[in-house]
Amino acid sequence: MPGPDYLLYEKATGYGIFKVLIQQDEIASRQKEVQEASQDLGKFSKMIELISFAPFQGAAQALENANDISEGIVSDYLKSILELNLPKSSSKNKITLGVSDKSLGPSIKEFLPNVDVLSNEIAQDFLRGIRVHGDKLFKGLQQGDIERAQLGLGHAFSRAKVKFSVQKNDNHIIQAIALLDQLDKDINTFSMRVKEWYGWHFPELAKIVSDNYKFARLILAINDKSTLTDDSLHDLASILDEDSGLAQRVIDNAKISMGQDISEQDMNNVLNFAKRVVNLTEYRQQLYKYLTDKMNTVAPNLSTLIGEVVGARLISHAGSLTNLSKQAASTVQILGAEKALFRALKTKGNTPKYGLIYHSSFIGKASSKNKGRISRYLANKCSIASRIDNYSDEPTTAFGEVLKKQVEERLKFYDTGSAPMKNSDAIKEALALTGIDLDEDVEVEEVVEKKEKKEKKEKKDKKEKKDKKEKKDKKEKKDKKDKKRKSDDSEDTPKKKKKKSKD
Repeated sequence: MPGPDYLLYEKATGYGIFKVLIQQDEIASRQKEVQEASQDLGKFSKMIELISFAPFQGAAQALENANDISEGIVSDYLKSILELNLPKSSSKNKITLGVSDKSLGPSIKEFLPNVDVLSNEIAQDFLRGIRVHGDKLFKGLQQGDIERAQLGLGHAFSRAKVKFSVQKNDNHIIQAIALLDQLDKDINTFSMRVKEWYGWHFPELAKIVSDNYKFARLILAINDKSTLTDDSLHDLASILDEDSGLAQRVIDNAKISMGQDISEQDMNNVLNFAKRVVNLTEYRQQLYKYLTDKMNTVAPNLSTLIGEVVGARLISHAGSLTNLSKQAASTVQILGAEKALFRALKTKGNTPKYGLIYHSSFIGKASSKNKGRISRYLANKCSIASRIDNYSDEPTTAFGEVLKKQVEERLKFYDTGSAPMKNSDAIKEALALTGIDLDEDVEVEEVVEKKEKKEKKEKKDKKEKKDKKEKKDKKEKKDKKDKKRKSDDSEDTPKKKKKKSKD
């Protein structure tokens, strides 16, 4: 493949147009001598010639052009540079332009149809050489100008990407759910330690109050069990959800407790640790509220359908809401069960029926024989909900409510056999809740019917094709059998004739 006639070099300070003086072919470019020539400025400067260098007017223009190039868009500034510096060509006499980014090719081709855009190995070698000798090739630039411009543009480009990232809200959800899961583990571990430590003083309390948060708060209220009297009933009842019977039981057990007395210093350490557990638990509650609010803003339909925590785990595991919306329903079904899936594929065993969606209440409600079926149906609805959340302009819970209703009706259908809601009716109901009216000409039922007819036709065509193939195979087998039988008969006939003549 021949090399490019011209090169477009994009850099932080501006655009450079180079003319290729010595052409190479693809095989020659891989030779050691040619590779070394690009590293030598004396040899490389004879291979290319700078035609034009168009600097950017400022950092804002540099950032704008960098964003356009990353998206494969040719800016007006770049268009004017190419039109001014590239020679006019016809369809018979085309010129080739080498670029570093493949996505720029179609955009340049749109407004310069007679220019072929290349991004092959030869073009990349030339551009690599220009990058190495940039300080010498671009005259008028002082030493360090390119590095400073690159650093400034890099910071501005990265800042803009973070600032205008579509997935920026997802990042907070991913961090929040990861912290929530970590806090659950830590609080359970610390609560066990508190119970064990305070159990030396008042062992009966752990059997009376099982809730970790209430237990830690009771420790702070009781301190030394010997100080408990009937006057403390009201304070204990306020911690135990106004359950005076349970509070009285705590007081009675404190009087006859088998626990040992501990020193004031030891008690202070236990109380300090209990205070940390209470603070962590309260922070966990605040974090859960924050996550709930965030999920209802970012993914309201997914939250309504499957719950905030499970929805957040799905988003976290997929990487972002956009990634989740791109996943097929079958992938969403087993998200979180990848280890079990690959183990099953390796051992040729049964593949898992569900992953993270197992924690949904719908899976728990289903009978053991229907868990796989409802998980497949629920994954399908989760996939729809995530797509609506990701691509809708205004957040709404209408579709989530209707999808949830559909899953509940599907559960009833598995148990009782009552007919569930049709998809067309579900869409109509959701659109009615959002206040959107369907056009009279376009009915959802018609779309669904057309789809069903198309699927039936495809199935019918497949069946006919299969039958034809089977018939053809049978006919070929029969023909082969007949041919073989005829050949056997023809071999036997002359032998018989010969025998008769002897007689």
